[in-house]
Amino acid sequence: SCDTAQLCNCSSMGLDFIPPGLTAKITGLNLAHNRIKHIRSQDLQQAVNLRALLLQSNEISSIDEDSFQSLANLELLDLSNNSLAHLSPVWFGHLFSLQHLCLQGNLYRDLGESSPFSSLRNLSSLHVGNPRFSVIRQGNFEGIEFLYKLWIDGPNLSQYEQGSLKTIKKINHMIINIKSMNVFSEIVRDLLHSVTWLEVRRIAFSISAEIQLLRVMSSSFAKKISFRQALLTDATVPEIVSILEDMPKLAELELIDCRLLGTGQWKMQIQANQSQTLRVFTVAKLSIEEFYLFTDLRTVEGLLSLFTRVTVRNTKVFLVPCRISQHLLSLEYLDLSANLLGDQSLEHSACRGGWPSLQTLNLSQNSLSDLEMTGKSLSHLKNLIVLDISQNNFGDIPDSCEWPKTLKYLNLSSTQIPKVTNCIPQTLEVLDVSANNLKEFGLQLPLLKELYLTKNQLKTLPGAAPIPNLVVMSVRRNKLNSFSKEEFESFKRMQLLDASDNNFICSCDFLSFIHHQAGISQVLVGWPDKYVCDSPLAVRGAQVGAVHLSLMECHRSLVVSLICVLVFLVILILVVVGYKYHAVWYLRMTWAWLQAKRKPKRAPPKDICYDAFVSYSENDSNWVENIMVRELEQACPPFRLCLHKRDFVPGKWIVDNIIDSIEKSHKTLFVLSEHFVQSEWCKYELDFSHFRLFDENNDAAILVLLEPIQSKTIPKRFCKLRKIMNTKTYLEWPLEEEQQQMFWFNLKVALKS
Repeated sequence: SCDTAQLCNCSSMGLDFIPPGLTAKITGLNLAHNRIKHIRSQDLQQAVNLRALLLQSNEISSIDEDSFQSLANLELLDLSNNSLAHLSPVWFGHLFSLQHLCLQGNLYRDLGESSPFSSLRNLSSLHVGNPRFSVIRQGNFEGIEFLYKLWIDGPNLSQYEQGSLKTIKKINHMIINIKSMNVFSEIVRDLLHSVTWLEVRRIAFSISAEIQLLRVMSSSFAKKISFRQALLTDATVPEIVSILEDMPKLAELELIDCRLLGTGQWKMQIQANQSQTLRVFTVAKLSIEEFYLFTDLRTVEGLLSLFTRVTVRNTKVFLVPCRISQHLLSLEYLDLSANLLGDQSLEHSACRGGWPSLQTLNLSQNSLSDLEMTGKSLSHLKNLIVLDISQNNFGDIPDSCEWPKTLKYLNLSSTQIPKVTNCIPQTLEVLDVSANNLKEFGLQLPLLKELYLTKNQLKTLPGAAPIPNLVVMSVRRNKLNSFSKEEFESFKRMQLLDASDNNFICSCDFLSFIHHQAGISQVLVGWPDKYVCDSPLAVRGAQVGAVHLSLMECHRSLVVSLICVLVFLVILILVVVGYKYHAVWYLRMTWAWLQAKRKPKRAPPKDICYDAFVSYSENDSNWVENIMVRELEQACPPFRLCLHKRDFVPGKWIVDNIIDSIEKSHKTLFVLSEHFVQSEWCKYELDFSHFRLFDENNDAAILVLLEPIQSKTIPKRFCKLRKIMNTKTYLEWPLEEEQQQMFWFNLKVALKS
């Protein structure tokens, strides 16, 4: 389970204990999602170089006090989501290098009477708490002076002793998940000067009287406040804003996945002191149940003039009131992506005098459909440089449009435009028209430096003359199959060309051409995405001189032709060998044998219809039909013989006829001759008798030699026939008439036996 870096992954293996045999080589051990209940002293004793130990999501309820004693190099310990009912300072006493400790999701109600973390001088992040966690005492965090992140997950935390967190001098990011407003207020009081970023989760700001408890926040030196999954109301928003306004260093405010009950009809006018520090405001996934009744937010106009970055993403915004836009005097960055802005509402939102300082605007994933109107609505933005209007459904594109003269970056990817026209502004330095099914690109953009044409239908590169200053171009996932010398040489300034995932035919000549002809410093021409070529050409960072393409990559057509010829020769050889050594016959016999084996060994007496089945060559039919049949069937009593000419069922497969006839006959009579040995069907009949008769070790087979045959002349595949002729008596047809009577007598006796 260990890789080359000695990071061992034993997660989700159903382990009941830490596996034995851990050595000093191991640097990382993942035992998450198992069933471990107890950590013993000796379990980790040898893992002295362990730096990461993941034990989350087990059933750990007890840990020997010296279990971690040998882990002086451990930097990450995750014991979250287990069953620990208490925390012991002894566990962590020797973890001098520990930086990250996760203890959330256990069963402890408090952190103990003293600090379990007093020896963790290098601790950087700490996550504690669970639904049962109810008490934080003074001294619980003694020994910790600095934390990059402290996460207290205490939805039912009801008791906090004043000063418990005051011992920590600096916390970069503090996450608090607490329902009690009183406890939250006490914690904030201890963090006034130590927290840089305060993130509040799952708290309900719904009662105005409780908000007064948060007035202490106005003295906080926090630079960033985040509310995540919080509940706000029309009654409490003005109070919260008033508190945040007074924070002396607050520069950024976030509302992520929050819920607002109300329509903006705030009961008190926000007397904006106009915070001189707040510059960044982010709202994402804000749920306003009656968003269509929301007011024009005139009461907050005084707060907006100093905002430089505003993000309102995925919040069902369909209009920004013109007065709000006009008050955003310092706004440089505006993200309104994943909302409901349409062409008319954008025209109203970007009214004259609105967003005067705006440089970057993101309107992706909205409901815009008229590209000409979109450009016209934004044309008065004299400072706009970057515009993202991707993932809108523009469809048609006009021949000309009006845009801000300062626009340098335009993202039109995934906008359903069928072609590019002069509607695209000439001032652009970066253009992205990916995922639009474009078949050609012939625009004249003299200032363009970067062009992104991924996921289109291009079959040739754009011409270089209309875009002489192009430095970077991506034509990934198109239908290109080659480059010409002229196409390469025309791009004088190109530094990066990404043409991977196309239909290139990989060849040594093509790769060599790119190497020697192109002045491009980096070319990606993957098959697919296989080669990354630098100048001199390189593949994945290796010089082309060190790259040895396979024969298939260099001469695909030749290799395919050779493979076809070789396959044909192999098949031809197999056919010749199979014919020479009767492979087809063996296969057919194997199939018939498998069918015969599924039938019972002996047919019931009532199914016996013949005294004998006669197997003979067609060349011997005169003797069989005119002499032997007449002698036996006219005897007294007569014998019933089965002949293939007379008794086989018409229309039935001949192999089935042979098997059935042998099974329904008391004996099988073989008339052997040189013709018999050479007969194909006689071979089948003889071999079927092997399977059904000789294997039973009885005398059901009668051999009649019509003419002398040497056993060595019998083909080797008739091994049982050779054996029988060498070990058992058979009847020979005599040429002398006086001996023929004795032959018939012996044959009749054999048939009756």
